[in-house]
Amino acid sequence: MQALSRHWPEYVSEACCLGVFMISATAFAILLQLPTSPLAGWTTSPLGARVPMGLAMGLTAAALIYSPAGQRSGAHMNPAVTLTFLRLGKIGRVDALAYVAAQFAGAIAGVAVTFPLFRGLPADAAINFVATRPGVNGPATAFAGEAAISFVLMSTVLVMSNHRRLARFTGLVAAALVATFIVIEAPLSGMSMNPARSLASAVFAHSPALWIYFIAPPLGMLTAAEVYVLLAGRTRVRCAKLHHPPAATCIFACGFLETT
Repeated sequence: MQALSRHWPEYVSEACCLGVFMISATAFAILLQLPTSPLAGWTTSPLGARVPMGLAMGLTAAALIYSPAGQRSGAHMNPAVTLTFLRLGKIGRVDALAYVAAQFAGAIAGVAVTFPLFRGLPADAAINFVATRPGVNGPATAFAGEAAISFVLMSTVLVMSNHRRLARFTGLVAAALVATFIVIEAPLSGMSMNPARSLASAVFAHSPALWIYFIAPPLGMLTAAEVYVLLAGRTRVRCAKLHHPPAATCIFACGFLETT
């Protein structure tokens, strides 16, 4: 229980980061997708129409990862990420449980704030509280898509964050992947990779097949962790932070500074 009293700033940072991410997602969805917005319908290409949203959320993710709050908590912002680092032995069970609780709480609070903040516009059918849902190809394709992009994201994070010269770019590459997945994969599953993010929207909006977003992302990320350990070894996992400044406080089983 000492972890709860010592590490609460990290938990609050996690909640705030994901809350801000949800507010940003809603704001840009309103700006880009609401029929009455001057920016809606600027192109007839569905692929092209997803590019601004992808760029917006990629930049949001990067800003949060490198923000003081993100540097403090490690910027997991995702229960699947936290569970993966728990499996890798980089975060304690109490901290992992608190992180997951904070992520769900922060995401739900972020969506809740958007309704009064944006004067009810998140409830518009075109926005639907930025709920994630399977595409026209159905739940099976959505599940495969979620698992695949989650695998790619976690594999990339593990490879880059555990390479001394590349580690500082982990957040930028992860954010670029978020942007890319929104543009390319969103038609399949809505592009979540995040149980807390999907549940937060589902609390306020209809989100069919919610189970997909609770099973596929952890499955993809945990599989990526097993593959990384098989190829590189468990000792090569240095820390659970996406960005680890040298002077940053770290609550994880951190070997970042001791490795080369």
